[in-house]
Amino acid sequence: MSEYVNEVSDQNFDKDVLQSEKPVLVDFWAQWCAPCRMLAPTVEAVAEKYQGKAAVVKLNVDDNPFVSQKYGIKGIPTLILFKGGKEEERVVGATSKEAIARMLDKHVNAASGVANA
Repeated sequence: MSEYVNEVSDQNFDKDVLQSEKPVLVDFWAQWCAPCRMLAPTVEAVAEKYQGKAAVVKLNVDDNPFVSQKYGIKGIPTLILFKGGKEEERVVGATSKEAIARMLDKHVNAASGVANA
């Protein structure tokens, strides 16, 4: 996908997202979705900012129906933050870089705080 955002699929979702040591932000999207395409540069910027602290990945809902159905994705774009194999937060619809950063900050800072304790 890009230097900072990787693509995940039904096949590697468990390994790359649920088993990740870092928080993972998953962007559920589709090629035909205009709001998804509009959000893409924002997701890319967030991925660059949090490089090394959190992973940011995209999952195409058309190509990966199993994971999309498992997490009840009804509208896209949907961003879900996973940490420790569990869904922590969800945002449906286009959102701002600042809102995504606030969501990540809560979990990235908590994760690094635990490591330093």
